Amino acid sequence: MDRLRIYPGNINARFIDQAVATLREGGVIIYPTDTVYALGCDALNAQAIAKVCRIKGIDPAKRSLSIVCDSLSQASEYVKIDNVAFRTLRANLPGPFTFLLPATTRLPKVMKGRKQVGVRIPGCDISRALAEALGNPLLSTSVQVEGEHEGDLDAAANPDTASLTYEYCDGIDMLIDGGFREGCLSTIVDLANPAEPVIVRQGAGMLQ
Repeated sequence: MDRLRIYPGNINARFIDQAVATLREGGVIIYPTDTVYALGCDALNAQAIAKVCRIKGIDPAKRSLSIVCDSLSQASEYVKIDNVAFRTLRANLPGPFTFLLPATTRLPKVMKGRKQVGVRIPGCDISRALAEALGNPLLSTSVQVEGEHEGDLDAAANPDTASLTYEYCDGIDMLIDGGFREGCLSTIVDLANPAEPVIVRQGAGMLQ
């Protein structure tokens, strides 16, 4: 597993390009968000998505998947955002929120198996730089294994523990070390009815 150290607020463009090259080749990376470390891949690469789901133990037919975007402009290409939803997103992003929205046809079939896709624009310049340089979103899921509780976040917040979690796993190609994270999961908000947002999971951040 390759390891890159990128300092928040001082992005090393060469390292970002190296990570993006790995993503474009179908690789899976561990990278920092504004809440915890996440597993990520190119969200338009169906084989890479299947690899992430296998590593994490996710059944995409039973669970909504999430994407990380660099901006609302990029997000609008992959999920349907009406004017009411846009105002909520603009008031809270970038930030520690995952918004559940309908997917557009630009996402792979595995991402459209359920009615909604989670959308994140993290308050972390490393995450956003990856999505910007890639030119499309990353599939993203925390490094937690299924069944963990919100109090068991050491692996998700610590880059060293995160890498050890998958040290013997076939398929992790790179770790981007951005230092310790906040250690609290994102707040998940269902925008099926944009006029009445529903908090599915309260995590970091307070919805505005």
